[in-house]
Amino acid sequence: MTYPNWLSQRAYLTGNQLALSFGEDEWTFGEVNKIALDYAGKLAHFGITEHSRVALLARSNAEAVFVMYGCLHIGCEMVMLNERLAGAELAYQIEDAKVDQVFATSELCEKVAASQPVSFEQLRQAPSVDFTLKAEWAKDCTVSIMYTSGTTGNPKGVRQTAENHFSSAVSSALNLGVSPDDVWLCMVPLFHISGFSILMRSLVYGMGVRLYEKFDPAVCADELCKGQVTHSSMVAVTLDQVLREIEQRELSVSARFKQILAGGGPVPVSYLQRAEAHGIQVLQTYGMTETSSQTTTLQPADAKTKIGSAGKPLFLYQVKIDGAKTEEAGEILIKGPQVTPGYIGKFKERDVQKDGWLATGDIGYVDAEGFLFVVDRRSDLLVSGGENVYPAEIEKVLMAHPSVREAGVCAMADSTWGEVPAAFVVLDDPAVLDELAEFCRGQLAGYKVPKLFRVVNELPRNASNKLLRRELKTWL
Repeated sequence: MTYPNWLSQRAYLTGNQLALSFGEDEWTFGEVNKIALDYAGKLAHFGITEHSRVALLARSNAEAVFVMYGCLHIGCEMVMLNERLAGAELAYQIEDAKVDQVFATSELCEKVAASQPVSFEQLRQAPSVDFTLKAEWAKDCTVSIMYTSGTTGNPKGVRQTAENHFSSAVSSALNLGVSPDDVWLCMVPLFHISGFSILMRSLVYGMGVRLYEKFDPAVCADELCKGQVTHSSMVAVTLDQVLREIEQRELSVSARFKQILAGGGPVPVSYLQRAEAHGIQVLQTYGMTETSSQTTTLQPADAKTKIGSAGKPLFLYQVKIDGAKTEEAGEILIKGPQVTPGYIGKFKERDVQKDGWLATGDIGYVDAEGFLFVVDRRSDLLVSGGENVYPAEIEKVLMAHPSVREAGVCAMADSTWGEVPAAFVVLDDPAVLDELAEFCRGQLAGYKVPKLFRVVNELPRNASNKLLRRELKTWL
């Protein structure tokens, strides 16, 4: 089975439809396709073919999109590099992926100088030569490669195929009901699956993308009120920041805006209530790099009765708990056409699937009605006196306190119990610090109550604003 080149097909079908806007500029699918063809020729000038593997190091701007789409036209594999990583971390990924060429924006070239990158400026100024257009894509061809965050050991390069991206986009469309008239506000990084999947949805759905280089809560709030965008992707902490902007500035969200897709962990019920008060639907979702974005989504109608749930699987997918009964916690397993066929480099030989099921490394349970609840990452689990303690459970309780803006919990060594929980909190009112332990005791077993509370200005997060609990341990 093959797919037609998505960008070529989209330009053919709806060439005059809005595809992309960035700053004051906007482009139709026909215009984007023409620019992408030009960039494909420029990539070919540097020897890139459909058999090449290139690494891209760029911020989320229009030119980055054009280069990515140029790669789609050639059919080469794209390794998406995280601009926030240190030089040594980037060097590991470039070496592990065995890339043929690194392309980077000028201001980031120094980070990967040892790899002799071609700057986007050099690429832009290069001649566009003849190349062979990849008119059809095999479903198992690798489109993109993204490295996992590496909670333990070295990060793994995840292959994402045409089938993975197409299945993800189609399942999401069936769930959301997206149309070509919709415009997705993208303030998440394109090198992350949350951002790149928006571009893939754009090509498959024919919808527009309103792109920003980085997240800005004030600008995001403005966009929700202007009446141009219809969807956006966030995590709980960025949703809270946007809601604060709307509340403090007394803004009115446009009736045209439809939904926020919220990933990266459960959204506190207080956030859902605040969003509802402003007419904003929040769809909580669960997914990962290995599944090319969404796997399950909680519908707004279920948000109040299934607090903390990530919802049910999208149409093409299956979810089960390894060896567990109903409402019994265990490792989450996922099956479906969106699951990666495997890794590259150092982890190339590692089996990703067993009998078609992906072992996620996440702990969760499914209730009697089939709703998935994600409890925590297995790697974040701590054992205190023989009892399993999940940091996310404690964080959820802390976030219910009206003065706690953010909370992060990690394991702290203890001579008696082996490990005990330690909590880091961002507070609106520092005076409440002394009451947090008592607040937790009213809702948690004694061994789950943090033995240390520390006030911080912010919590460590990755580029997609997910909490990095492993970093918290270095703060102890």
